[in-house]
Amino acid sequence: MATASIVDNAPGSPIHATVNRPNMVQVGTIVWLASELMFFAGLFAMYFTIRAVLPDVWAENTELLNIPFSTANTINLVLSSVWCQMGVFAAERFQPAAKGPWWTPWTREHGLKNWGMREWYVLTYIAGALFVAGQVYEYAKLISEGLTLSSSGYGSVFYMTTGFHGLHVTGGLIAFLLIIARSYMARRFGHAEATSAIVTSYYWHFVDVVWIGLFLVIYVLK
Repeated sequence: MATASIVDNAPGSPIHATVNRPNMVQVGTIVWLASELMFFAGLFAMYFTIRAVLPDVWAENTELLNIPFSTANTINLVLSSVWCQMGVFAAERFQPAAKGPWWTPWTREHGLKNWGMREWYVLTYIAGALFVAGQVYEYAKLISEGLTLSSSGYGSVFYMTTGFHGLHVTGGLIAFLLIIARSYMARRFGHAEATSAIVTSYYWHFVDVVWIGLFLVIYVLK
């Protein structure tokens, strides 16, 4: 929603109203994420429907899940959202890079508080890539134990829900590469570059929250 503010520059001068319009890139991103939320809501509905129809299959196949490994992978993804938000704070300061050498983060002069958007987003990218690698490892392990996409209703819904989420994470990783590359190519890190970094964080936080829901449903509640 647009907001209006009153500006009076000098005594006796006419009063002018200025309108602060919402950023359309941010609004468009939020609307798109709302549609993505409905897509994942459909996947959750499919999961619970098939589970209600085939409870015995669930009891048999959930025993194959490696809960400690999946928990560690989930913690890694949650931490990546923290690193991403730190990058957002740097972007809001219009600071694309660290103020000192990035390889000395623990010194007093070049502490983590002086990291720029680029360093935090690289760290986020690494954490996200490790999450995807963890999912691939888990898939390989489950397939070797006989749980495949076509082995049962559980296998179908497990790979569809987690697989679509993995594709969304991969899309986020590509977006981070584009944002980091743009920070190198831009002559000046301005409002447009900062906005792109911020809306990318919206997407990353979204896939993080969706995964927390999937983890609770698939691995905790089973």
